[in-house]
Amino acid sequence: MKTRKRIGILTSGGDCPGLNAVIRAVVSHATLTYDWEVLGIVYATQGLIERKSVVLNVHGLDLRGIDPLLSAGGTILGSINKGDTEANADQVIAGYRDLGLDALIGVGGDGSLAILSQLAAKGNWNLVGVPKTIDNDVALTERSVGFDTAVNTIVDALYRLTFTAASHDRVMVVEVMGRDAGHLALHAGIAGGADCILLPEIPYSIENVCQKISELKDRWGRKFAIVVVAEGAKTSSGESRYYRDSHGELRLRGIGEYVADEICRVSGNEIEARVTVLGHVQRGGVPSAFDRLLATAFGKKAVDLIAEEQYGRMVAWQNGEVVTVPLDDVFHKGTQPVNPDSGLVHTARALGIYIGDLPTA
Repeated sequence: MKTRKRIGILTSGGDCPGLNAVIRAVVSHATLTYDWEVLGIVYATQGLIERKSVVLNVHGLDLRGIDPLLSAGGTILGSINKGDTEANADQVIAGYRDLGLDALIGVGGDGSLAILSQLAAKGNWNLVGVPKTIDNDVALTERSVGFDTAVNTIVDALYRLTFTAASHDRVMVVEVMGRDAGHLALHAGIAGGADCILLPEIPYSIENVCQKISELKDRWGRKFAIVVVAEGAKTSSGESRYYRDSHGELRLRGIGEYVADEICRVSGNEIEARVTVLGHVQRGGVPSAFDRLLATAFGKKAVDLIAEEQYGRMVAWQNGEVVTVPLDDVFHKGTQPVNPDSGLVHTARALGIYIGDLPTA
């Protein structure tokens, strides 16, 4: 007869820096404070379908006294962001039961957490959510695990590209992630010294981008510029740029190339532009100090919610503190976009950054 509580943890959706730090905090707090058993579910819901799990403990997370998980990128449990979980819902739900879980901690973005929440309601799971995404678009939390590191990665790339842009008197168009929300582009663009920032939330015109570039030359004698564009930004006619992959799925790609080509066309080829697509580089690397702190605080709080039997909630970062919010409220709120009237947007404009066109009265 089982006497110890057994909890599971899985990481779902796209990977990001800080996931292993969440796992580390959950395992440490659950085993040292509560003497619970922790199972790591391999490859998220696929692991539940296949009943694949690994027992996690603090000794197994150490390497000769060195804790590798605090600084390791990616996720030791693996993750998936494809497949039809809903079609296999009954198998996923049965996996929770067959593994003997008393509760489950799901680390994911808004899409992954929404699916897990639906499964929890259908299967009567005890679920706690932890938000992670480099897009930082999960509602009701000011920060998600992975965002800060991704911003730092982009800023480093912008710093490097600035030198080559200046050397050749070129405009460097840098395409970053951000399907529905431009938080990455906005934060990294300001911190990285961008001259133009193009977001999904704010319309823009290539003519005004070219005007900004010309102003740099006329006013300051600068013959180069940095343009940051989120992958979800639309063309001037309001269309998304995408391609169909080998599985037949539509993937966003190409807005950076569009912007560069249009800059050359509108300027009559007087402006030379080059494109850099950062892609999955933004997901990798060692998590920043803040992401490690955030992940650790989130993991600890998630375990406490289970101890308090406060299920159906997500940990969140608000006003410099870890709080909890109902998962249902997160999903009803929807994706958290950039507010065109936010302080950071106003800050960008005050610094002379072109960040799209002001709304007409």
